[in-house]
Amino acid sequence: MPAPAKGSQQRTALISVGAAIVLIAVKLGTGLATGSLAFLAEAAHSATDLVAALLTLFAVRVAVRPADDDHQYGHGKAQHLAALGESAFLVLVSLVIGFLAARRLADGGGHEIEVAWWAIAVLGFVIALDASRMVVSHRASRRHGSAALAANALHFGSDLAGSLAVLVGLLFVSAGYQSADAVAALVVAVLVIAAAVRLASQSIDVLMDRSTAESTAAVESALAAVDDRFLVRRIRARHAGNSHFVDLVVGIPPDAAITQAHATADEIEAAVERQLPNTDVMVHLEPIEGEGDLRERATVAALSVAEVREVHNVRAMRTDGTYELTLHAKVPGGQSLEEAHDTADRVEDSIHRALPELARVHTHIEPLSETDDAVRPQSDKVTADRKAIDDLALRHTGAEPLGVSFRDSAAGRIALVTVAVPGRKSLREAHQIAGRIEEDLRRERPDLADAVVHTEPAREEGPTG
Repeated sequence: MPAPAKGSQQRTALISVGAAIVLIAVKLGTGLATGSLAFLAEAAHSATDLVAALLTLFAVRVAVRPADDDHQYGHGKAQHLAALGESAFLVLVSLVIGFLAARRLADGGGHEIEVAWWAIAVLGFVIALDASRMVVSHRASRRHGSAALAANALHFGSDLAGSLAVLVGLLFVSAGYQSADAVAALVVAVLVIAAAVRLASQSIDVLMDRSTAESTAAVESALAAVDDRFLVRRIRARHAGNSHFVDLVVGIPPDAAITQAHATADEIEAAVERQLPNTDVMVHLEPIEGEGDLRERATVAALSVAEVREVHNVRAMRTDGTYELTLHAKVPGGQSLEEAHDTADRVEDSIHRALPELARVHTHIEPLSETDDAVRPQSDKVTADRKAIDDLALRHTGAEPLGVSFRDSAAGRIALVTVAVPGRKSLREAHQIAGRIEEDLRRERPDLADAVVHTEPAREEGPTG
């Protein structure tokens, strides 16, 4: 948490401590001077608020500590532990006050109470102070998302209601109804108990990791805004202090590469954090089993063999009423032929287990290419290669290439070509055009080690005036 936010929370808690001390002194002195049980009940109420404020100050200082080796989820629950302790203390004191008020009522409420003008003035001061500190704590709790400060605001609100009840009771006492003071004390006790039960319920929910409907709805909304490339299998959300923790189990296509899977997880995390700020998101990815066509399922089965690094050119064929499959698999180039052959056998076994409907599997094992050091050749060294590329692009696409560059590596010269193909053509047609350019270029310029042709949709020319 930034230092300014931490300091602001602590200042709010310190103000609450000071206000509680002032109110205890004022209410206790007035209650003893007038003999009002309601005033003494309010003094006890303020004493509980002093305890609450001290616990809040402690909780805020502890909760803002960053996560460490012993508390890897942070210290946010310290606020809720403090709030639970506060609520238990409030209930205990309120029961004592209620018992005393009930006994006074049973005795006929005959205890003499002196209602002086200054007692009414004290109540006016108390009401104004209760209202101001309730507003300050409520605003601070919303600004910082602090459960402890929210608990303080709740206490101060019950203080305000209790002070108003005492005022009404004293007015009735001054009109000759002595039992009104005990009734006011009972009202204060009930208000405090209600507030304490509510506070305890909220704190227990957090400490028991109860998921809130609001946080779950926010996560579901964030996931719906992404797309349908994945299947959400489980959502778990909880919160502590002003932080949320979300765990997701997401199913992804079985043939997704690890980089694709990682990018999907990042996208999901970012979407949830935008919808539910200050959230720690953990995404667990699982393959979606039993889905996809023969090629996708065969790719997944081949990649399950540890030595296989890459699978491509997977082709499924139907021959004489049976299915067979061919594929290319890349393995580390340091393997011996015997080791590579053993890998190919295990690839075929894995595919047969996953796809028993296949009659035959033909595997072509290739060494995984390593990184080559390459340089850009000077332009006067590639004139003939460039002319051949321009001619071939014009022949097959009707236009010169959009871009041509070369790299000289230990394996030889590599041509990188970008051509424009009408966007309305199918991907298959575009691929065939690129393939024909590559084949013709290798035939016309056999000194080239490789040619890679990239296709882009050509811009459609609109009608002219």
